[in-house]
Amino acid sequence: MTTIRDVAKLADVSVATVSRVINDKGYVNKDTKNRVEAAIQALDYRPNDVARSLFKGKSKMIALFVPDIKNPFFPELARAVEDISNQYGYTFILCNTDNNNKKEITYLQALSQKSIDGIILVSSTMSSTQMKGIKVPMIALDRKMESDLISVTVNNREGARQAVQYLKQTGCQRIAHIAGPETVSSAIHRLGGYVDEVKNDAWFTSHYIRAGDYSMDKAFEETKQLLEIEPDVDGIFVANDVMGVGVLKAIKALNKRVPKDISVISFDGIELGTISTPSLTTMAQPIYHIGKRAAEILIQKIEHPKTKVQSEEHEVTLTIRESTR
Repeated sequence: MTTIRDVAKLADVSVATVSRVINDKGYVNKDTKNRVEAAIQALDYRPNDVARSLFKGKSKMIALFVPDIKNPFFPELARAVEDISNQYGYTFILCNTDNNNKKEITYLQALSQKSIDGIILVSSTMSSTQMKGIKVPMIALDRKMESDLISVTVNNREGARQAVQYLKQTGCQRIAHIAGPETVSSAIHRLGGYVDEVKNDAWFTSHYIRAGDYSMDKAFEETKQLLEIEPDVDGIFVANDVMGVGVLKAIKALNKRVPKDISVISFDGIELGTISTPSLTTMAQPIYHIGKRAAEILIQKIEHPKTKVQSEEHEVTLTIRESTR
């Protein structure tokens, strides 16, 4: 395996000179630089990333933690973070945590040893105590965390209110909600928006709220049980599109029709909603944009540590498709 000493010997220079050329740090005259570069090419020398990070103090690596890579929402986020990372010369690392705190901590410890430059977190389990020892910049994405981390999110509560308002405008009289996990801030705010709009309606009770846990299968089962107990439901607001597909399947399994018998509106705006039957009306998040902004803010914090940045909340957009009247 070729070493930096081999390059120095072939170029007839010191190891320190080769290091300055590789890291573009310090003056090296043109002729010497050309000899070093020729030696690197001749020997096919590839600098050790860890050594370079120790020399520069930066690894040029950014990590994104996501809780469920099977949910199409997160690959769309990841694509945006990867694009911006590459644009600024950073290597992108994707960590799927399965919403498991132990996996998150294991990833954090491993990445810390590799001199990671920054981390974007989509997490509902990481505590402020667990993050205290992390010395690199971090950004919360998609959901707010209990710590004071800068976050990039959307207006979940207002978006949920708009969804329920739209169902009412289209004639729905009894609107149920398939909610996300009670530990996830986005799900909590979407539930809050739903309750804002129905809490004063005479028909409303807690029976109209079912926990779908952001799971298609769980949403399917909960919707079937809901409609057996509350057969007069004619509208359902679902906390994400993945569950929305499960709701559509449950309604079909009960021989009811969407939207003639029951209108369905969900949240996220992932491509899955366009290919479902019927296609899902949804409150669409600017998924790529929020991923992009999280990466841009993180890189700004890495490269300009003293610059003050603020949390951002972006708007969702009502996207009308076939699942509502």
